[in-house]
Amino acid sequence: MDKTYKHIAFLVVPNATLLDITGPYEAFSLATQCLQSYTNKDKTTYKLHTLSIDRNKIVRTSSGLCLLCENSIKSLDYEIDTLFIPGIPESLTDMVDAKTLSWIKRQSTKVRRICSVCTGAFILAEASILENRNVATHWKLCNQLAESYPTLKVDNESIFIKDEHVYTSAGVSSGIDLALALIEEDYGRTLALEVARELVVYLKRPGNQAQFSVTLSHQDSDHKPIQNIKDWLPEHLKDRITVEQLAEQALMSPRNFARVFTRETGTTPAKYIEKLRMEAACRFLTETDLTLEFIAHECGLTGIDNMRRLFLRHLKITPSDYRQCFRTV
Repeated sequence: MDKTYKHIAFLVVPNATLLDITGPYEAFSLATQCLQSYTNKDKTTYKLHTLSIDRNKIVRTSSGLCLLCENSIKSLDYEIDTLFIPGIPESLTDMVDAKTLSWIKRQSTKVRRICSVCTGAFILAEASILENRNVATHWKLCNQLAESYPTLKVDNESIFIKDEHVYTSAGVSSGIDLALALIEEDYGRTLALEVARELVVYLKRPGNQAQFSVTLSHQDSDHKPIQNIKDWLPEHLKDRITVEQLAEQALMSPRNFARVFTRETGTTPAKYIEKLRMEAACRFLTETDLTLEFIAHECGLTGIDNMRRLFLRHLKITPSDYRQCFRTV
């Protein structure tokens, strides 16, 4: 049976981050190998390509390793199905030349999907592909992206975001998460799971999962009373916690405590505690068989309804669906 191909192309720009390319490339390569064993199940498979921006096929990446590209953007003899744009760790103001940006822009109107990894979102933005779209990029550069391109709706937490046929992802490893999600879109959960097992990664993290846990995101406080409170909170999530109680423990007035906590962490005590409780619930859901009622109680969420509202607000998924999709036991 003759196969037809979904052509997955990776644009290898000079000084690109190597893992932005090789991470998702490896996921699609493994998917192709798995599809070969599915005799008569699918007429289609992936075909992978690396493209340089000019006729020089040897491209030096940011790590110093060079990639030998299959071809250049100047000589294509196939239609690209999915185009990946990698990030560049330095010199975002001088990313790629105008001709390459024009090529990317033209391709964005032809391809089924166009994707960026990490700071590749800056390249898509410079090519005027992300205007008025919801986008993700590396957490360090979310503010810079939003300030440089005001029409973009930058999400500073999500691992990857789909907006119509445009996909943007966060830090370098999120390119693998995005690739697994695309494989699942194309061929279903079974194949994506098989690839994830070969890569020894989770099938996928939800695209709108935070790039960091709340404790990691807000761990850089040197103020001892606030750090003590942050160390104390994870062990007392099922208790009723008030600002007054925390302030008393920190030997501050409630008003001063709230002000100092927000200054040191970048978020209010209530929002910090809410995210801690949600993350604890996520761990229970994926690592245990405990009932939803028990988990809600242990995490201080008062009940299933409140936990469900919290998950829908932050993760756009119910606790039951979260467990079904991401459990590890």
